[in-house]
Amino acid sequence: MRDSSKKTTQLYLQLTLAFSAVVWTLIIWSGHLNMGFGVVVPAIMWCPALAALVTCRLLRRDIRCLAWRWPDNRYIAAAYCVPLAYTSLAYGAVWALRLAGWNSEFVRAVAEDVELKGLPTWASFTLGIIFMATGGVIQNLSMTLGEEIGWRGLLLPELAKQMSFTKASLVSGLIWAAWHCPLLLFADYNSGTNRWYALSCSTITCISVSFILAWLRLKSESVWPAVLLHASHNVFVPIIFDNLTRNTGPTLWFTTVFGAALASTSSVFALYFWMRRTEIQQTTTENVSAEAAAFA
Repeated sequence: MRDSSKKTTQLYLQLTLAFSAVVWTLIIWSGHLNMGFGVVVPAIMWCPALAALVTCRLLRRDIRCLAWRWPDNRYIAAAYCVPLAYTSLAYGAVWALRLAGWNSEFVRAVAEDVELKGLPTWASFTLGIIFMATGGVIQNLSMTLGEEIGWRGLLLPELAKQMSFTKASLVSGLIWAAWHCPLLLFADYNSGTNRWYALSCSTITCISVSFILAWLRLKSESVWPAVLLHASHNVFVPIIFDNLTRNTGPTLWFTTVFGAALASTSSVFALYFWMRRTEIQQTTTENVSAEAAAFA
């Protein structure tokens, strides 16, 4: 079984690299992540899914192995709320320490965009944020699904068959971080600070979030919590909190996914889920035993 998992992992990673390289080349050539009217962003995010589906096809595996079933709603709630929690703590600390300011222009723009006459600014702004935190997340699911079908639908479970929860989370996190490197180093997928500093913070965040994603995916036995957490993260960090933050000089060194604040708070949450790893090891052992019995 372990040899089979290694073969699946190797094939999947090779296909992901091949498919992603095509899109990386176009983005790096142009120098801009949003080239081609932004359509390359969904394209790059669906490369892991395409690789997973082709892997299943070549190895004659049922795509149900990608864990499509709907999980217990507590895992869905956690997937939505955890990014909000670690992002709120990160940006709250940045604002409290006066490393950034409050972006009143964004508040005003959101309030005006709601276009409900007669409402005070604070009410319109609140509604606008609610719209972003719900509709924005739902809209983002179509893109994060592409990544998570690959990373947590196929790759993580195969790694979990070969190694411990800690190693599987770490390895999948390192692979995920490395997958972002070409665009961070050679295009404009960064905040404008030193690229190696941005890479370091981004890598820590990727690995930390990977521990959380791994726990939710393996504990729930479903890919959907990972899809939702990824979408929630992509809305709360760059769309809401980054826009609420005004650059006062040192700000970009601490904010965005390339800053120290998010790397720090996500690490704390990763530690919490890592401390609950025995729950995953027990679940994984039961699943592997059942799978072995099925093939006996």
